Amino acid sequence: MLKLQSISKRFPGVRALDDVSLSFQPGQIHALVGENGAGKSTLLKIITGIYQPDAGRMLFDGAPLRVRNCRDCLDRGIGLVHQEIQVVAEASVAENIMLDKLDGFSRWGRLDWPRLDDQARAAMARVGLDIDPQMSIGDLSAAHKQLVQIARVLSAEARVLLLDEPTSSLTEHEAARLFGILRQLQEAGVAIVFVSHKFDEVYQIGDQVSVLRDGRHVGTRELAGLPRAELIEMMIGRRAETASFGMPAVDRTREVLKVEGLYAPGRAHEVSLSLYAGEILGLYGLVGAGRTELARLLVGADQAERGAVYIHGTKARIGSVADSLYKYSMGYVTENRKEEGLLLESAVRTNLGITIWERIVGKFTRRIDNRAETQAAQAMIAALDIRTTGLEQEVNHLSGGNQQKVSLGKWLAAGCDILIVDEPTVGVDIQAKAQIHRLLWDLAAKEGKAIILISSDMPEIIGLAGRILVFKDKQIVHEIAEIHEQGLSYDEISRRIGLHLN
Repeated sequence: MLKLQSISKRFPGVRALDDVSLSFQPGQIHALVGENGAGKSTLLKIITGIYQPDAGRMLFDGAPLRVRNCRDCLDRGIGLVHQEIQVVAEASVAENIMLDKLDGFSRWGRLDWPRLDDQARAAMARVGLDIDPQMSIGDLSAAHKQLVQIARVLSAEARVLLLDEPTSSLTEHEAARLFGILRQLQEAGVAIVFVSHKFDEVYQIGDQVSVLRDGRHVGTRELAGLPRAELIEMMIGRRAETASFGMPAVDRTREVLKVEGLYAPGRAHEVSLSLYAGEILGLYGLVGAGRTELARLLVGADQAERGAVYIHGTKARIGSVADSLYKYSMGYVTENRKEEGLLLESAVRTNLGITIWERIVGKFTRRIDNRAETQAAQAMIAALDIRTTGLEQEVNHLSGGNQQKVSLGKWLAAGCDILIVDEPTVGVDIQAKAQIHRLLWDLAAKEGKAIILISSDMPEIIGLAGRILVFKDKQIVHEIAEIHEQGLSYDEISRRIGLHLN
């Protein structure tokens, strides 16, 4: 249905794609994998007209295809779910879902709002999104926005569906619903291109897989019977080494953070918890369960109506994220790097150094110590293997995975005693994920940092957390304690979580 021939694309200092040729068939789910910066997102953007190739051509149903823009792409029946959240923040959920179809609801210059809402509800139902279509999308979590993006593309009834990390903020339950939809589309003859760093998903849903490495097409294989180790080797060019973290050492005598009866309408319902030095505490739940809402209350991004937060035994008064960082040494890696985590048009150096400016600013000159900022930024680039052309490269020119590393790196540079990390490995490849996991583990186990890990990736949260709190309806409904001490299996933990989510 869709054929790419010798596609190449260069950006300043980077050859993003180099002579890539691929074919996508109707009724097939074709996985596309590769490390961060391998060229996956660039390829999808060329297909949809966001970028124009420097060389090569595309064929659609055997005829030459030249897509000039996103509207052109939709008119030809090609839909894209972006890796990065792309919504109109001031508009409603319904308007965002029907954004490219609004002219079809217009009559004598006025929108037929009841009909538009009905169509939006139908699209929302397909992805299990049960909210008011008239809600402002700016008030939603990143995971909810991701579901809105998926609903928007599904409502277009595309013949070719391009999915760039569509489950990055979704739990296994929500991802399973999406996969059911994809199988129905597959049976209807839709060609589906599925980009993911989650190998479990690739093997679960994919028929074929193509690997990109450093902008080049390494190969295409049938997934049935393909060993994972071989697929990883195709991606990184060598055999991957697996690391065992061992047993954590949590100091139960040092309660670093205590939350008592935190309540905020629509955000938290009488939430209480404790966090200890050297502990990684996992928060798990479905989209909208209240995990991110709690994190924002803790760091002062939102305010609670009642309840108390104690840090090192003293009642904390946190009115802003700045208070959280500078008064209480508590940092927050947001799930929404584009809108909240990064200064996209600023340099990598600026983004990595911003959390330490208070420490390195001249007392009298009020000028930033450039040398100290450079050293801190270089240390994070090395620690996280951030792929960048240099310290002055704008962050919006990095791949999504490398942007995520910068978002995490700025808080690691701050050296917080308490670190709340919300979906820390969204959109990062298998090697980067292992690096981030090792960094978080070392922060807790070797430096005694206290970490709250919010993740929709069940293997991630089970592998790292010593305790897991299960959230539902903005409250904690279950605790799985002493995971490593009890030697609980992945299947047993997954079963216990599932019992309290249903």
